[in-house]
Amino acid sequence: MKMRNAVLLLLTATIWGVAFVAQSVGMDYVGPLTFNCVRSLIGGVVLLPCIWYFDRKRAKMQQTVSIPGAGKTLVTGGVCCGVFLCLASNFQQFGIQYTTVGKAGFITACYIIIVPILGLFFKKKCSPVIVGAVALSVAGLYLLCMTGGDLSVNKGDLLMLVCAALFAVHIMIIDFFSPVVDGVKMSCIQFFVCGILSGMGMLLYETPDMGQILAAWAPVLYAGVMSCGVAYTLQIIGQKGADPTVASLILSLESSISVLAGWAILNQKLTAKELTGCVLMFAAIILAQLPVGRKSAAKAQEA
Repeated sequence: MKMRNAVLLLLTATIWGVAFVAQSVGMDYVGPLTFNCVRSLIGGVVLLPCIWYFDRKRAKMQQTVSIPGAGKTLVTGGVCCGVFLCLASNFQQFGIQYTTVGKAGFITACYIIIVPILGLFFKKKCSPVIVGAVALSVAGLYLLCMTGGDLSVNKGDLLMLVCAALFAVHIMIIDFFSPVVDGVKMSCIQFFVCGILSGMGMLLYETPDMGQILAAWAPVLYAGVMSCGVAYTLQIIGQKGADPTVASLILSLESSISVLAGWAILNQKLTAKELTGCVLMFAAIILAQLPVGRKSAAKAQEA
């Protein structure tokens, strides 16, 4: 993985980690479907001027190339990403209401295990280094998130497990479409799809109140502009040409960063156990970046 990809994905994880604070505060005012609807639509709107700017810049530089079927592929990728983003984010919002935050964070981050498993079905091999990094990151997430002694499975745990599987599929879909489409445009489409679908659920199952939405303007704007408009776009751009397993490991750092954000913004203290979890997570990311195995493969190919 190129350093540029790793930095973009790390920035994405940082924005998402801080967004947990905004998401927690926003839920004090509006329901989960309402929150996801508004934040997604804001994210889509924010990207429209960006798309206009980049298209204009490419036109001036005469870099616009017409590829047959590109538009259909872009729409297909955006819709697929939007559907799974909607399902995953809403399962997460509903699930966190029935389980503890620590267990929710750990179960959601299980997508770092599910991604390489799904990759095997698409003939993507996992090196022993990546397997070790996954195991190390799981241990770190356990220490970081499972702060209590309750390991029982309840309704919320099951919902979060479904959420993790859906996020894993979302990562694989991005890995499939991102090399052949405009990442910003696909991100914009996925947000409008997610916002519309969440809005339909909002009208059916919740009673949206404009006053409450306006009262939650700060967390909603952060979640919409930064978490959606900026972070998900950086994810799509950062995943271009990157190994999806390594990408999922870097993105899983959002769990560690969310704890740090809670400490810095909400004055929540970190225990020695949580600090150890953070250290293991960062160690897993460094291990995943080591070119062990890839150099051997390159030498074998040269031979």
